[in-house]
Amino acid sequence: MPLMPSLQRRRLQCYGLLMLADMAALFVGFAATGYAYNMRTGFSESLLLAQLVLPVFLTVALYNDGYSIKALRSTERSVTSALMALLVSAAVVLFITFYARNSQDYSRVGFTLGVVASALTLSWERLQMRRVVRWRCGSSVINELVIDDDGPAISLSGAYHVSARSFNLEPSLSDPAALDRIGLVMRNADRVIVSAPPERRVEWSIILKGANVAGEVIDDTVMRLGANGARLAAGHGMLQVSVGPLGLRSRITKRLLDVCVAGAAVLALSPLLIAVAVAVKIEDGGPIFFFQRRVGRGNRFFPIMKFRSMTENKVGKDGGQSASKDDKRVTRIGKFIRSTSIDELPQLFNVLRGDMSLVGPRPHATGSLAGDKLFWEVDARYWQRHALKPGLTGLAQIRGLRGATDREEDLSGRLNADLEYLAGWSLWRDMWIIMATFRVLVHDKAY
Repeated sequence: MPLMPSLQRRRLQCYGLLMLADMAALFVGFAATGYAYNMRTGFSESLLLAQLVLPVFLTVALYNDGYSIKALRSTERSVTSALMALLVSAAVVLFITFYARNSQDYSRVGFTLGVVASALTLSWERLQMRRVVRWRCGSSVINELVIDDDGPAISLSGAYHVSARSFNLEPSLSDPAALDRIGLVMRNADRVIVSAPPERRVEWSIILKGANVAGEVIDDTVMRLGANGARLAAGHGMLQVSVGPLGLRSRITKRLLDVCVAGAAVLALSPLLIAVAVAVKIEDGGPIFFFQRRVGRGNRFFPIMKFRSMTENKVGKDGGQSASKDDKRVTRIGKFIRSTSIDELPQLFNVLRGDMSLVGPRPHATGSLAGDKLFWEVDARYWQRHALKPGLTGLAQIRGLRGATDREEDLSGRLNADLEYLAGWSLWRDMWIIMATFRVLVHDKAY
C-alpha cells in the first residue's frame, strides 16, 4: 500500500472545477451587465461577446498558470492569473473585431461593462473555490515526504515523515531491490526532502534525480552562503537536486500520444501478433510470451512483455547473459523475430498499461552487464535515466546504440543519449524518434 494517497487525480478534478466555475463567472458577468444596460437586446449581445472571449480566456489561462499547482496553492496567484487572462482575452477580441470591421455591431459600453463585471465575478469565484481546493487536496495541495536518514532533525507541517532506519531504506546504488523499496515509499510524493549526513548525500541526490519527484537534500551550508537555487524551510537550508516530472500539459500530451498510437498499432498489427504467437507455440510447445523484471520509472521494477525467442529453460531471467550471434539458445522463429524487432511488439501492452511509453530510455534487466560490470557500476548516473517511463524506442536506439554491451563504452554512449533525451523532451521530438525508428527495425545487432 502507498504511504500517502495520490493527489494527482484530485488536482485534476480541481482544475476541471475551476475551469467550469470560470466559464460560469464569465457568462454571469457579461449577461448581468448586458441585461442591466439594454434589457433583452443587451442580454443576447452580451452572451455572444462572452462566447468570443471564453476560448481565448481559457487558452491564456492554461498558459499563464491559471490551472496549475501554483494557482491551487496561492489565492493571490489564482486570482491574478484569472484576471490577467481576462484582460488579455478582452484585448485580443477587440483587436480581432477591429480588423474584421465588426466593432460597430457591438456596444463598446456593454463590452467594457461586461469585462469589468466578469473581473468581479471571477475574483469572487476564485476566492470561493479555495474552499473546494482545500476540501479535495488539503491545505498544502502537494504531498511532501521527509526521509530522515540520521541527518539534521526537521519538522515540516503537513508533510509525511519517515525514518530510513525504521523503513529499511538504504541509499545503495549497487542494490536495485533497495532502490525499488525507496521508490515504493516515495510513491505518490510530489516533493521529497532527505535529511542525511554529508557522506550519504551524493547517493540520495542520484536516487532523487531518477525518482520522478522534486527532490531536495538538506544542507545547512545554504543558510550561511545564501545560495541561489536553494530554499529555506523549517530552519534548514535545502538544495534542490531534482525537478520532478514533466508538467501537467506535457504528461497529458505524452500519454495521449502513447495511448492513441499504441492502441492503433495493436489493432493494425493484430494479425501479425496472432501469427507470431501461433508460430512460437508450434515450434516447441512452450509459452508464447516471456516476462522479465526490468527497472522502470522511479527505479521501480515492472514485468516487461516480449514474444519468447529462446528455448524456455535457457532464457536468462535477470538478463545477465545477452544474446550473441549464433546463440544456441535462440529458436528458429526467435532468430527471425529478434532480427526484425517483432519480439518487442507485445510491449505495446506495457505502454497501454502505463508501465512504459512509446519513447524513452530502454528498460534494462537488473543483471545486465557492460563488459564484466553491472550497468550502474560503470556510471553512477545510470539511475538518473529512470526519471521518465522507459520506452519502446529512444534516442539511443535510432542512433544505432543497441545490441549486446560487450564493452563499457557500449553502455556509456546509450546513457549519454538517454540523459540528453531527458534534458530536452518535447512532443515533436517524440514523434520524430517514432518515425526514425522505422529505419532501424531491422538491424545487424539483433541476435
